[in-house]
Amino acid sequence: MLRSAGLERARALSILTYRFACSVTGEIMSTKEKNDQADVGRRDFLKLFGAAGAAAGTLSFGGSASADEIMAAAATDTKHHHAAAEPHAGGRGYEFFNVDESAFVEAAVDTLIPNDATGPGAKELGVATYIDRQMASGYGKGDRLYLEGPFGEGTPEQGYQLPMTPSELIRAGIADVNAVVQKSHKSNFAALSAKDRAAVMADLDAKKTELPTVPTATFFGLLLQLTIEGYFADPMYGGNKEAAAWKMIGFPGADAMYADKIEPFRNKPYKAEPKGIQDLI
Repeated sequence: MLRSAGLERARALSILTYRFACSVTGEIMSTKEKNDQADVGRRDFLKLFGAAGAAAGTLSFGGSASADEIMAAAATDTKHHHAAAEPHAGGRGYEFFNVDESAFVEAAVDTLIPNDATGPGAKELGVATYIDRQMASGYGKGDRLYLEGPFGEGTPEQGYQLPMTPSELIRAGIADVNAVVQKSHKSNFAALSAKDRAAVMADLDAKKTELPTVPTATFFGLLLQLTIEGYFADPMYGGNKEAAAWKMIGFPGADAMYADKIEPFRNKPYKAEPKGIQDLI
């Protein structure tokens, strides 16, 4: 089991959302354990997190948002997409990551949630774009974080204890992992085979790798949590393209009005095209 304290929020969300998804679809997903711990495939991922972040994913990772903030974000989303299409530091519409960092993030999310028979992978659903936007946002800059000392190691229950903003942590962690991989494989992470990338991620999760400048568990926990959220978040935030992850788990999206569906679908699976925030305003 993944042990980072930073994932407790995602675990709690996964349990609530998983139960909700099961209730509206009439389906139960398998929780069969796998023996091969080096396999960081989708089934292991969904075994641990179910529909993680889908319900809460209608808001961005940075925390709660007011109705005005949601409306403003939706109103400017088209403009945001056009702006993101212009060349940025890393190309391909990235706002925060440079070329090497964007290559790492794309490879990382593809390793954590690969494309397989179950459904689409994180890379093709735009999760790297979601993470990039979060790092370029107020959340990534630490606008709502207390970043003053003291900076003790703390206990797992005390959560984030670093003087770095989330974007600084992610940037430093990427550089650290690439440095470790360069030493062990004479290459960078993005250039590794899928098998070697999975092994690197498994070692980070198990804290078998000590990163030079940032705590391994904190970096990996944040990277995985951002991947989870980007995969299941509302599509307006850059990931979950065409609500494909919602369709995969039978989650109806941001539309929470079901009073008129109770009788017609009593004891029957409820299937509907998922609706995002922009579909409802």
